Amino acid sequence: MKVLYTARATATGEGRSGAVATDDGLLKANLAVPADLGGPGGATNPEQLFAAGYAACFHSALQTVARRAKVELGASEVTAEVGIGPSGPGYGLTAALVVSLPDVPREIAEDLVAKAHQVCPYSNATRGNIDVALTVKENR
Repeated sequence: MKVLYTARATATGEGRSGAVATDDGLLKANLAVPADLGGPGGATNPEQLFAAGYAACFHSALQTVARRAKVELGASEVTAEVGIGPSGPGYGLTAALVVSLPDVPREIAEDLVAKAHQVCPYSNATRGNIDVALTVKENR
C-alpha cells in the first residue's frame, strides 16, 4: 500500500489517566477512565476518540460512494458507538454505526451504507477483528 498520509499522536502520563497530543499540535486531550468503568470521568477516553474517528471516516466513505452513485445524501449523519469489555485474558471492543439518511429511500440508503463499509479504512481495519453492527435509522 502506498501511504498517502501518516498521523502521529503520542500518549503520556498514566495511560488512560494521561494525555494525548498530535505532533502538529491540533489535538491535545486529557484522558480519564470513564465513571462507568470506576474512574473519575471528566475527560475523554480512547473509546471516544476511536468512535469520533470512525464516525468521521465512515461519513466520508458514505459521501464518496453516494457521489459515485450520483445520489444526493441531503442531511446525513453517522454515529459510532464503541464499547469495551472483558475478552479472554484481556479486553476487546465492540462497534456499531448508526447512519441517518432521512432524504434517501431506505433501500438505497442500506446499499450505500453497505458499500461505504467496504470503502472505509476504519471498517477495513476492524474487519475480522471487531464485529461492526450497521444500522440505518428509520426515516422520519
